[in-house]
Amino acid sequence: MERITRNGRVGQVDATIVPRFAGPPTFARLPRIDEVSDVDVAVLGVPFDAGVSYRPGARFGPAHVRESSRLLRPYNPAQDVEPFNLQQVVDAGDLGVNPFSIDEAIGQIETGARALLERAGRLLTVGGDHTIALPLLRALHAQHGPIAVVHFDAHLDTWDTYFGADYTHGTPFRRASEEGLLDQSGCLHVGIRGPLYSVQDLVDDVELGFQVVHSREVDDLGIRGVIEKIQARVEDRPVYVSVDIDVLDPAFAPGTGTPEAGGLTSRELLAILRSFAGTNLVGADLVEVSPAYDHAEITGIAAAHVAYELISAMAPRP
Repeated sequence: MERITRNGRVGQVDATIVPRFAGPPTFARLPRIDEVSDVDVAVLGVPFDAGVSYRPGARFGPAHVRESSRLLRPYNPAQDVEPFNLQQVVDAGDLGVNPFSIDEAIGQIETGARALLERAGRLLTVGGDHTIALPLLRALHAQHGPIAVVHFDAHLDTWDTYFGADYTHGTPFRRASEEGLLDQSGCLHVGIRGPLYSVQDLVDDVELGFQVVHSREVDDLGIRGVIEKIQARVEDRPVYVSVDIDVLDPAFAPGTGTPEAGGLTSRELLAILRSFAGTNLVGADLVEVSPAYDHAEITGIAAAHVAYELISAMAPRP
């Protein structure tokens, strides 16, 4: 298989030789992890959705995002960077986790992430539902200590329990805060909107260490204003970016489990994500893509570009 190879790094299958609709089904048609020796960034799939509270189907998200990533190209003009040239990016495949036991699955995800981080500098994890953020943060905390989380989502995901369950896609950041995984002086939600159970949800969220940029604020602040709020909050802390695709308006991401009207546009989200190129970005996830509710790959394409911008932001600048 003809691949683009530069600076000793193995890149994408060459699209001038192998058409984009052919070739390997890896993310962006990048090499598998077993095809290279050194790894800077690993794209890891976690097909798990036992923690969802409404529409299921995010277990099929990793495969859908990979299929939607075939058009990604080697040069990112918005960031003026060749992300696959400046760092070795690979597809690490999927973790196989228990689809029936959330507790066991969380343990398997943490173990798998820790093992992969022994080889790869950073992970870009594609879910799956948002439950997976907790074990990923546990694995990263072991390396970096308390982490500033910038969380893009329609929902806070700091609720306590659902039907008595402590671990669901609506609770990962409460559990992470309670476990001391977060740098509570550096955490921020972006894109929050829609009805809440009560005003206490916002009170609890502050106590857990989060500030909020509501979706309705984006029009007044503008993209630059949102970026400035993020940078002022994060500073030089180790930062983890968690993107629930439902931060986008359903017009831009219909294929998700808990859609809410009034969200960000894909252009706004991608522009904000580019600002992480200047931060200490230690990892990221992209979750809640549910292909059964997608059509024409609208959600998958948006998600693939989110992943591309995050990988580009991880690239060292010459």
